[in-house]
Amino acid sequence: MVLIEACLLAGWVHDRCAELGLRCLVANTASEAWKFKHLKRKTDKDDALRLAQLYALGQLPTVTLPPTTVRQWRSLIAVRQTMVGRRIAVQNRIRALFVAQGLPAPRGAKAWSSTGLAGIASQAKPLADCGPDELWRGLLELALTEYRQLSELITQAETRLDELGKQSAAVQLLETTPGLGPRTAEAVAAYLYDAGRFKTGKQVSAYSGMVPRQHQSGARDRRGRITQRGPALLRKLLVECAWCRLRYNGWARGLYLRRTGGGQRRKKQAIVALARKILVRCWAMLRDRKAWCDPQAGPKERLSPSKRLRQAQSAARKAAAAAAKAAAPA
Repeated sequence: MVLIEACLLAGWVHDRCAELGLRCLVANTASEAWKFKHLKRKTDKDDALRLAQLYALGQLPTVTLPPTTVRQWRSLIAVRQTMVGRRIAVQNRIRALFVAQGLPAPRGAKAWSSTGLAGIASQAKPLADCGPDELWRGLLELALTEYRQLSELITQAETRLDELGKQSAAVQLLETTPGLGPRTAEAVAAYLYDAGRFKTGKQVSAYSGMVPRQHQSGARDRRGRITQRGPALLRKLLVECAWCRLRYNGWARGLYLRRTGGGQRRKKQAIVALARKILVRCWAMLRDRKAWCDPQAGPKERLSPSKRLRQAQSAARKAAAAAAKAAAPA
């Protein structure tokens, strides 16, 4: 038996143990049972002793390690998302350079097309050719170079991810979900690689970290913010998907309006609840191997429930006034 904490080497150690025929357990260091409190000393020996004690007591919290191919697939998804974040940071830097010079900042998707980038490049100059009073043009040239490099790297990563997605039956199944694009579908398929390891939808929700914290004592039962445990990238993509689906999907829009009551309050809680619901449905699709079925899909309603109620009440009042006026003696 080999016990190891969850770390960068845990996957490699787990694979080597599998080759040697040894059982390997990876401890979940984020679990409450693993946290050390009020200690004056914490060494590797203490950690190893704690691992052995928890295992002997049958209380060792463990994590499930996916196969090597799935772990590397997850890594590629995470690297692509990191590069997208860096590209957005470069875009913001370019906007800041223009604003600092009193020039209109690039806006919209067209600003980053080939035509838009050509217009931005007309203001740039090589840094070696810039005088002391126009160094911003050299900084703009450096930012544009970095933007083009990141765009090329992102294209390479997305091309490879598309190839992997076409080879995955799970990704093809999840893409039948309205509003769920290839990037979100592959993230859900990679992190829920084995739908059978979850027995209920509650376990899937807890794994994603989109369930509230709970503190219960006596008659008091307090629910706080979401736990945020599990893959943050999965939560981010699902929330983006939830915002997108509000525009096109009747089922998602109905769930969101029930949570918000048709008003402006509790919008964030409602969108997180919708993202969790989408994840649970995706898990059910992978478990049952069935495509998405949405009987409530339809055209977008123009008015919220509260506005429709007020409109109906106003029409009823007008009808009552017209009837009273018609019944009144001349």
